Amino acid sequence: MRRRIIVTVSAVVVVALGLGAVIWFWAVPHWRPALQDGERYGIDVSAHQDEIDWEAVADDGIQFAYIKASEGEGWVDEWFEENWAGAAAAGLDRGAYHFFTLCAPGEAQAENFLSVAPPDADALPPVIDLELTGNCSERPPADQVAAEVDAFVELVEQAWDRDLLFYVRPDWDDAYPVRDGLDRRLWDYRFFRRPTDERWHVWQVNTFARVDGIDGPVDLDIMRNGE
Repeated sequence: MRRRIIVTVSAVVVVALGLGAVIWFWAVPHWRPALQDGERYGIDVSAHQDEIDWEAVADDGIQFAYIKASEGEGWVDEWFEENWAGAAAAGLDRGAYHFFTLCAPGEAQAENFLSVAPPDADALPPVIDLELTGNCSERPPADQVAAEVDAFVELVEQAWDRDLLFYVRPDWDDAYPVRDGLDRRLWDYRFFRRPTDERWHVWQVNTFARVDGIDGPVDLDIMRNGE
């Protein structure tokens, strides 16, 4: 009797684990939340995605893409130009983003970004990506970091003549609070949960979504209110 119970419980556990694996590895990457009025699906990409079939991406219901342009004061994404051209050819709206590093002056980072992604009236608003994951090991004082971020923002906004969109991950905001009092729109990361901050313009839904035309996981986003 005891052996039968153990076998039954083991079978139930195996089935449950198998079902969980199916949900996690298939259902979750393919899940897209229902769009509300004025919203559309998009992705954000970098060299991590390697070569992208942008026509297939567009055919999979994706209408915009944010493309990594630069990082720090000298690094340029090797796939930026090809992704920039490919997204446009497929009819997607496109925008460029810069990964802000703690290891370089804000002014130098702005110059790097602008050398790769000069002002484009037809593009989506440029983005500053603020996160500690993948950043350098330095942790300067908060006032110094704020000054460097301000320098980057001022130069890029002056060149583009439009406000930057701020992507702020929780790890950055914990170390260098920026969301409180921010008078810019947000690109908010909320895993499967709709943002509660009404300043959100883009919502990063999932960081391991599956989209046709891309070999491997990609970030899925939703944009609202026009561009």
